[in-house]
Amino acid sequence: MTSPSTDTTSPRTVIQPLWDAPVRLLHALMVLSLAGAWLTAESQGWRAVHISFGLTLAGAMILRLLWGFVGTPPARFASFVRGPAAVAAHLRGLLAGRAGPHAGHNPAGGWAVLALLATGLLAAGSGWLAWQGGEAWEDVHETLANALLLLAGVHVAAVLLMSRLAHDRLVPAMLTGRKAVPAGTPPTRSMHRLLAAALLVATLGFWAWSLGPTAPWHGAAQAQADGDRHHGDRHHDDD
Repeated sequence: MTSPSTDTTSPRTVIQPLWDAPVRLLHALMVLSLAGAWLTAESQGWRAVHISFGLTLAGAMILRLLWGFVGTPPARFASFVRGPAAVAAHLRGLLAGRAGPHAGHNPAGGWAVLALLATGLLAAGSGWLAWQGGEAWEDVHETLANALLLLAGVHVAAVLLMSRLAHDRLVPAMLTGRKAVPAGTPPTRSMHRLLAAALLVATLGFWAWSLGPTAPWHGAAQAQADGDRHHGDRHHDDD
């Protein structure tokens, strides 16, 4: 365990281990899955990949929900989900120029995490229902997916703004696990790297299977693409 180092930018903060390895891995998987699902959303030829991204996103979010109850203290919802009064006080301090690093998510960021998880799971669930043949769910899925993209964009903008106003390097912290926190904050004792490695192996194994011929959505996606091409050819012949 690396000992905390003093943050030279403020005598009231120290830089020390905070975000454990599973939190950082799941965060990365959610970012990559959302980006991948968005890039493959409009192409029938990439439908199997799109479904795989959606399932990866849902799996990462479910695991993040579970880790929010049994994980390390900074990862638990109880440590960063606060009531409206705390959120209002945080925003007033931000507007007054009194923002500073938090030991984890700030009160507004905690609710943003919950909103992203809820919207992401609803988007993934509606996408699964649409793939199962529920055409009525396609518009619902598209609406929820757009809402998720909007929330993600607002989240990124807020992270960049808070990094500047609070002099808190939030992006590097999610990559390295080390973050500036108020002095006296207990450091994360166990980073659970073996658990993160197991999750990564499981994710890679899922992708190896999901893109193979035995995955149920692989054949269905190809059949749908062939059907769309056949319909287009027949329509062209009729013309």
